[in-house]
Amino acid sequence: MNRALHFVFKIGDRKKTVKFFKDVLGMQVLRHEEFEEGCKASCNGPYDGKWSKTMVGFGPEDDHFVMELTYNYGISTYKMGNDFIGITIRSKECLERAAANDWPILTSDSKKYLECPGGYKFFIEEEPQPRDSDPVVKIALASSNVDRSLKFWNELLQMKIYEKKDNMALLGFADNQAKLCLIDIGGPVDHAKAFGRIAFSCPAKDLPAIQAKMDETGNTVLTRLVSLDTPGKATVQVVILADPDGHEICFVGDEAFRELSKVDPKGDALLTEAMENDKSDEWFAQKGKGKGEA
Repeated sequence: MNRALHFVFKIGDRKKTVKFFKDVLGMQVLRHEEFEEGCKASCNGPYDGKWSKTMVGFGPEDDHFVMELTYNYGISTYKMGNDFIGITIRSKECLERAAANDWPILTSDSKKYLECPGGYKFFIEEEPQPRDSDPVVKIALASSNVDRSLKFWNELLQMKIYEKKDNMALLGFADNQAKLCLIDIGGPVDHAKAFGRIAFSCPAKDLPAIQAKMDETGNTVLTRLVSLDTPGKATVQVVILADPDGHEICFVGDEAFRELSKVDPKGDALLTEAMENDKSDEWFAQKGKGKGEA
């Protein structure tokens, strides 16, 4: 069975961003990995230098939708487009933690939300955080035409439609997984430089068929079936697609990914060590310039 895995965020200020996810949202560091060169599937964006990946969430990746924080050592900020609308979390405790940490609680259309460094929005449902299920309810992405998007996500990728309104569609692979919400913004979708990527898993044997279906229907394959290595961990196979609005979609072989994504009890310590040893700000200062802006 296919399952929703995570969303990839590009982050510029790693320390402030980690504080937000840990101290405000209340997520835990599940694993942390450092890479000396860019990813073959552009997991860190179109950058070739040193980068890191930190997975954070409310629980293990086996049964929670989590966040992948990708940090490129040479970049301080990323320009946001209108492609990412927000992630909804069921947890009044998030608001309590925000207040305790003097983190601004904002409101839009009577909905309360918190903003991560970089501008990413997290909408909060004011209900007790569930203990026996994932608090992440859905991720909302922009669509220039919901009906056209549904032909891709529902008809080609076989996601079930849970709700459909004039300008919104809610989809998912299973009742107990975080849902994908597509919202028609009435115009073009701009991904700018902060664009993210949503990831799903499927049986590894299905990856070639997914790629072939995209080819047969004239849809975009950004990265053809490739194996990705993580130092000291499992090698996974992935195919990276794009929907009609250019949203990046990663399908990864589930069997190897479950091995790769086991919670690392040393993850938090590895992240802390990496942040303490990060001298990129000092290096750029010595060169008389600031970090790059994407």
